[in-house]
Amino acid sequence: MSRIGRTPITIPQGVTVTVTGKSVVVKGTKGELIVEIPAKIAVSVEGDSVQVTRKNEEKHTKSLHGLVRSLINNSITGVAEGFKKTLKLVGTGYRAKAQGKAVELSVGYSHPVVITPIDGVEIKVEGQDTVHIMGFDKQKVGQVAAIIRKVRPPEPYKGKGIRYEDEVVRRKQGKAAA
Repeated sequence: MSRIGRTPITIPQGVTVTVTGKSVVVKGTKGELIVEIPAKIAVSVEGDSVQVTRKNEEKHTKSLHGLVRSLINNSITGVAEGFKKTLKLVGTGYRAKAQGKAVELSVGYSHPVVITPIDGVEIKVEGQDTVHIMGFDKQKVGQVAAIIRKVRPPEPYKGKGIRYEDEVVRRKQGKAAA
């Protein structure tokens, strides 16, 4: 049995989980998320916990068991607390500026790069070198963070670029003197 899949999910106060056919609807203070359930996985809600079980022991079903449980757990966490990713701009002259809901990045190109967020995601700029991405859908928050990071990923020689707050950039030595 999947170690992750067999663990019950506790539902916090203010969150409602309903199973309707092939989907699970999670409603909370931040918003509403729908998780599609494969036919070989069963989801049941008992009191203040959600249990995910599988209907057979096929390899494909086993691989979906923990995945579905994690998706439901992330949805419950998202509508209750929300998710946040932080990006740091490292480099001389690299800065971010808020433009309404969008963010304008000056990261060494001849032109500023403007990134507009997906619906349900909010971008905040702190200072000139920190960008916070917040939302209740973990996948969308991660996608917007990846799009912003892709504008100028960190390079290994000087470490300049856009990186996640907790990311460690491995530095290379560079050319050796003759």
